[in-house]
Amino acid sequence: MRCSSAPKRAMPPEGTGETARGEDAHFRALESLYRSAPINRLFESELEIPEAGFARIRFEVDDRVHHAAGAAHGTSYFKMLDDAAFYAANSLVTDHFLLTTAFNLLFTRPIHNGPVIAEGRWISGKRRVYVADARLIDADGEEAARGTGTFMRSRIPLASLPGYRDAQRA
Repeated sequence: MRCSSAPKRAMPPEGTGETARGEDAHFRALESLYRSAPINRLFESELEIPEAGFARIRFEVDDRVHHAAGAAHGTSYFKMLDDAAFYAANSLVTDHFLLTTAFNLLFTRPIHNGPVIAEGRWISGKRRVYVADARLIDADGEEAARGTGTFMRSRIPLASLPGYRDAQRA
């Protein structure tokens, strides 16, 4: 089944937004935080948060992440789905880092080589626990996997994390 349209998005909870300028600064700081994570040296990718409750990650699959049968290993699927859903949820939280508490993953087709997009969107949650889902779209525009995660507010202030803090100062 070809996925030609973007998924419908739930409306973010009221009272969590900032001014448009503050919200944009938060999104850019989260993108900076993503770039600063050491794991992303192994999984080259680019995060974009265009709006509250939605995140998109672009990456390339090549032979370096293949399993023995010549397709992307499940770690690539999980990492990108978890990250897209996580950042969609954390785009609604401006004070603390969220933590993944559970993530369910459904593989629907193998990914070989080429560009892939992970799209995450917030589903529900307003205070302590957030639910978000994500999907992987392969180079042919087909959905290759889908996942749903729960994310909980941690005690880690976003402003204490160098990748986030440095972007806020800029």
